[in-house]
Amino acid sequence: MARARRAARRRPRLARVAGLGAAAFIALITADRLLPPPSVRSADLSVSVVDRDGRMLRPYLAHDGAWRLAIAPEAVDANYLRMLKAYEDRRFDRHWGVDPLAVARALGQIASTGHVVSGASTLTMQTARLMAPGARGISAKLAQSARALQLEWRYSKHDILGLYLTLAPYGGNLEGVRSASLAYFGKEPKSLTLGEAALLVALPQSPERLRPDLHPEAARRGRDKVLTRLVERGVLSQARAGEAMAEPIPVARRPLPFVAPHLADRMIVDAKPGAVIGTEIDSALQSGLEALARREAQAFPDGANLAILVVDNATRCVRAYLGNADFWGRHGQIDLAEAVRSPGSALKPFLYGVIFDDFAAHPETLIEDRPTVFGSYAPRNFDRGFQGTVSLRQALQLSLNVPAVALLDRYGPVRFAARLGEAGARLHLPDGVAGPSLPLILGGVGITLEDLTTLYVGLAQDGRVAPLRYRADGPADQKGAELFAPVAAYYVRDILQGSPLPDGWSSARGIERRPIAFKTGTSYGFRDAWAMGVSPRFTVGVWVGRPDASTRPGSYGRNAAAPILLRAFDLLPAEPGAFPPAPKGAVIANANEDLPRALRRFHVGRVASLTQPDPRRKLAIAFPPDGASVALPDGAASDLMLKAVGGHGRLFWLVDGVPLTQGADESRRVSWHPEGEGFARITVTDDAGSQASANVRLLPAR
Repeated sequence: MARARRAARRRPRLARVAGLGAAAFIALITADRLLPPPSVRSADLSVSVVDRDGRMLRPYLAHDGAWRLAIAPEAVDANYLRMLKAYEDRRFDRHWGVDPLAVARALGQIASTGHVVSGASTLTMQTARLMAPGARGISAKLAQSARALQLEWRYSKHDILGLYLTLAPYGGNLEGVRSASLAYFGKEPKSLTLGEAALLVALPQSPERLRPDLHPEAARRGRDKVLTRLVERGVLSQARAGEAMAEPIPVARRPLPFVAPHLADRMIVDAKPGAVIGTEIDSALQSGLEALARREAQAFPDGANLAILVVDNATRCVRAYLGNADFWGRHGQIDLAEAVRSPGSALKPFLYGVIFDDFAAHPETLIEDRPTVFGSYAPRNFDRGFQGTVSLRQALQLSLNVPAVALLDRYGPVRFAARLGEAGARLHLPDGVAGPSLPLILGGVGITLEDLTTLYVGLAQDGRVAPLRYRADGPADQKGAELFAPVAAYYVRDILQGSPLPDGWSSARGIERRPIAFKTGTSYGFRDAWAMGVSPRFTVGVWVGRPDASTRPGSYGRNAAAPILLRAFDLLPAEPGAFPPAPKGAVIANANEDLPRALRRFHVGRVASLTQPDPRRKLAIAFPPDGASVALPDGAASDLMLKAVGGHGRLFWLVDGVPLTQGADESRRVSWHPEGEGFARITVTDDAGSQASANVRLLPAR
């Protein structure tokens, strides 16, 4: 009975205790919800862009101007973590945010000495202070203790340590161990030496007083203090600590990684704070191309610039993206890979491809390269000459203009532009132009290096064109649009493998290490020089010009951009393989006679030859006629009389490309003193741009 009465008396007390415990628990939960840990600083993190392997390309300042890079404990050197805990908080993995033993020790030291000997602040308490910096003192310590308990309630030890590693101050605007390691040592914190780790343990104690770039001796003493303490605690041997103390102290901050800055700027649009944006960039290749671009740009005498893209054909992943040779130079922030510029002749391969795809011609089909007008449009070749009857293979390799315009006239400029647009190429017509016309194929349209490279990747992908991939999380299964069939892509690649090398390049290592099908282009007025190359594995696009689009006389694709293209290929891994063999359906012909009769000649339609206008106005050389053999005049002082008929306005005479100063007026007769026997090419041009030439043989005087 007595036991029952005692039990009855205990039940109300237990109920009250349970009620108080429940009330306290509810109060704690409510307080935790109403007063969550401050997240202003932990949420304001630097955005970073990384390469395909996670290496930093470019970080960005947080909104408050700090370098605050998020990092997890597993991304930090294990020795550093061991040293940090041993120095700052030996029972970090066991306490609940506040270490009672450390508190008791600190209070005992104060009582016996009258001043603070060592603190009782745990890493969790320090993290709480870093999340909400404020006043110091007893009340602040109590608030930090409460916050530390809250952090331990909410987060794992792993997450709390990650917050500390991200928020700890290291001097100036460096926050977090990753920012400090990159700025002071130029490397990630995963591979710290003992001396470097000890310095990073010491710095948060007094980040401004111990800054190595401002106070190297103070930093040395702070580091050595940490090492000495770790020896006393049995964490390090005296020998290892001595080796660490012998390491040099960094005396300057290094710039944080700054690789592929223009692409990084594109990638961070709409990025949230702390985002880590993965790209498909190969940072080693990117750095090599940036060094190449700086060397090449320094050789330009007129302040010209360049842009380069490198794409992996199989995946369409962009492995290198150079938007400008010097980000910090004049016009350096302009991303020239996105600039709309005239492609010159660089679109010609795709016109040939759609013509081949329509079975309208074959690489060995013959076509005329002669003075021709298309309505009121009279294209001329780059060298102002004409080649006569050529194969389409030769016409594309030599980038002849009349054959290209003839092909476009047959296919239709509107239809061709639409086909490129369907494949994803954004063509920009000049202001005031209603629609695509014949000059399109000679550069009378605008396109970006990015879009042009996208088209050339299609040559390696059997004619299928799809968007380039920049981000690691981008779609990988895009089939794209078929610009032309595999047979046409094979024909174009086969032709472009025979493109002439730049002047002075008898061989090229880039080509020796792989087959390359490449095409150059030059815009009107020498404003843009292009070289686009495709190998079995990679596509490389190069643009050279002035950012302000001003003219660069004498700079054209073959001499300005093609050498850079070949040097860029030389930075890529060797490719032992070849392009795929001819696909099913390809017509293999070694000569024009091997073709079916319908493919032997391309007949230009709706075109009037320049031999058709009024003969009274046609410019022609009356003497000596083309193909004539002429005896040299007798006597050293004797001249040969040249005579022209027709033409408009003044006439300008050249012999073997050298102007004749005599008679460069409205006279149709000029005198020329030959240097001796042999062959000579005589050319006359009028004010309207018409031209006539005669090839003659000079024989000894009789």
